[in-house]
Amino acid sequence: MNEIKRYNPSISSGLSEEQVLTRKKQKLQNYDTSIPTKSNLQIIGLNVFTLFNLLNFVLALAVLLVGSYKNLLFMGVVISNILISTIQELRAKHIIDKLSVIASTKVKVIRNGKKQEIKIDEIVLDDIVIFQTGNQIVTDSIILEGTCEVDESFITGEANPIFKKEGDMLLSGSFICSGTVYSKVEHIGDENYTAKISKEAKYIKKVKSEIMISLNKILKIAGIIIVPIGSILLYKQMQVVDNTLTDAVVNTVGALIGMIPEGLVLLTSTVFAVSVLKLSKYNVLVQELYAIENLARIDTLCLDKTGTITEGVMEVKDMIPLKQYSFSTILSNFSHAQSEENATILALKKAYPLVEQKEILKVYPFSSQKKWSGVTFKEEGTFLLGAAEFILKDTSKIDFYLKKYSDDYRILTLCHTKMEINDTLPISIEPIALLLLEDKIRPEAIDIIDYFQKQGVTIKLISGDNPRTVSSIAKRSGVKDFDKYIDLSKSNKDYDDLVKEYSVFGRVAPDEKKQLILALKRQNHTVAMTGDGVNDVLALKEADCSIGLGNGTDAARNVSQLVILDSNFSSVLKVVMEGRQSINNLERSASLFLVKTIFATLLAILFLFINLPYPFMPIQLTLTSTVTIGIPSLILALEPNKNIVKGRFLVNVIGRALPAALTIVINILLIIIFSQIFHITPEETSTMCVLSNAAVGFFLLYQISQPFNLLRKVLFLFMLSLFLLQAIILYKWFSLVFLSFISWIVLLFVLVLGLGIFIKFVKIYEIIVQKHPKWFTENAK
Repeated sequence: MNEIKRYNPSISSGLSEEQVLTRKKQKLQNYDTSIPTKSNLQIIGLNVFTLFNLLNFVLALAVLLVGSYKNLLFMGVVISNILISTIQELRAKHIIDKLSVIASTKVKVIRNGKKQEIKIDEIVLDDIVIFQTGNQIVTDSIILEGTCEVDESFITGEANPIFKKEGDMLLSGSFICSGTVYSKVEHIGDENYTAKISKEAKYIKKVKSEIMISLNKILKIAGIIIVPIGSILLYKQMQVVDNTLTDAVVNTVGALIGMIPEGLVLLTSTVFAVSVLKLSKYNVLVQELYAIENLARIDTLCLDKTGTITEGVMEVKDMIPLKQYSFSTILSNFSHAQSEENATILALKKAYPLVEQKEILKVYPFSSQKKWSGVTFKEEGTFLLGAAEFILKDTSKIDFYLKKYSDDYRILTLCHTKMEINDTLPISIEPIALLLLEDKIRPEAIDIIDYFQKQGVTIKLISGDNPRTVSSIAKRSGVKDFDKYIDLSKSNKDYDDLVKEYSVFGRVAPDEKKQLILALKRQNHTVAMTGDGVNDVLALKEADCSIGLGNGTDAARNVSQLVILDSNFSSVLKVVMEGRQSINNLERSASLFLVKTIFATLLAILFLFINLPYPFMPIQLTLTSTVTIGIPSLILALEPNKNIVKGRFLVNVIGRALPAALTIVINILLIIIFSQIFHITPEETSTMCVLSNAAVGFFLLYQISQPFNLLRKVLFLFMLSLFLLQAIILYKWFSLVFLSFISWIVLLFVLVLGLGIFIKFVKIYEIIVQKHPKWFTENAK
């Protein structure tokens, strides 16, 4: 880097087109070092090369080596699952990449004497970049002109803003809290500070997904026990009288493929991939897949007022003069001197166009920490604009106006002083006018708040504005307990008590927003947070589900798990509905998969001690699994479902699966016992076990399909018909035989008894749920 000729362009001209082309030829062009989505090859690899796929291929090889080719049919299901999951994930990746380009951070640069907006990867070394409030610092840069406050919490973990001036370095990964600066690019790509220390420029937090946690537990247990059980079972099957090596291998493979829940993981990724595709139609970018699940589970929704509930477009409704000044001249010069263009400054510019320009000595940009901005004129002194309680030591002179108007307007106090301003404001500051601003409430916000509250979700409003103003917004938006508000700047900061007592929080600093979120999480709440500004970033990072808006700041979008690209807040409901559909349907479908895994595991363990042939062949399990698990689970998982998510995923799934799994095990044991008593052939015994397994599978499919609608009726009848047709027409292919009279009697007796046992187990489960609801409803945090 030292051997490269460095350019020193002025901030007025920037690099020339020729210099930019030279930098690109020298490969001194920036590139985004943040973690991209998985490549196509990675997606294919991660779907193909899994532990259970490896086991399936080993089992298939074993069956192939002993020449039982028809028992390889189970690999057709495995390959189909891999293809479906891979294709859906590739489609989802394509959509995410496309939306990410739309939502990606753009930067303003000076080139050829003109301002341009370019992509991150178009920046070159020595470019002149303009950073403003809310901008993410994308490359290490040295300030050439201007001052700003920078949040480097992504890098250092310290949330306090750091003041930066000419000559100071801006580190990539940080963001501008306030101010505007012109800076020169010092490092690019992997040379950036953040890239060196972490190889990533984005904040990454541990994924919290109850579904994935639950599935990983299941996979871990299955992965640990399957090899030792399989090895011992193969040895035992080889000891069974009249069993050949082929019989022993086929029987063992039949036991093990039932224990593998590979379709469950593939189904989960497919369902969420489909959700991503559907949400993309509503301009929702899902930056973290399982945020869909988390939003559906929330019990507390924290909303930032400006830009979320309100449109974020301020309008000056009135001005109350307290002294005689040329306010139009002062305010027009004041607003045009501020380099950043937040909603307040834009409203002032619109209300007070610049006519007579004054000479300005110094500009104090607004920051969410100090809550005021200022301008020092050469002749008139310094004017400050912001929240009265943060500028004035004593607000008694204007308390009447604050009380009168704060319920309906956002009040900014214009103050004047002739004293010099340093780190602290002088005592001699005089209020000279009050500005009344109004921000329109988003029409869709009222409906969304009403919907969430009817669903039992608690709404918390958190804002940097006056608490009475925020309370008024809460009232107009339909927030319950809108009158329970507090000025956090005057509280004792006992956050755990505050979040229990209040619903509206005003005068909240950025770090305090974060503390409120943490307090809610300590009380075992699942918290979602919406925000669009730099003051929301710390809270967004800590929320279980963070939602950013497309028109928000770079920093807010980058840390959000979900980004609403068109800033249409009603899209949040679409995400909730998708999450509910995914979770509820996956619970139902997962129970079908776990029935097979549980009963196969229990049977495999039992047959370690039973000196008889294992009753299932792989091809027979493929038959029953396809019609009672595979096809129904996929269709039911994609069915519309708006029900509120209740309980814990793993407990609910196992609770639904256990009655059927235990019933199958009991039925098979009874069939084996009766077969020994009545000397029924092994072929008929196996056929009875297959029919019994299918019958209980249909019992469960019937139960989870309640209440029946047209789709579920057609699905149930079609699967039942498909099974019967295959069992009758292709009975030889599936190694089934015709049953004798005594075998039919035994089978019918076992099925009737099994149905009674199944119903009894279901009732026992329901009783346990009623007596111990906490086991099933407490969040697994």
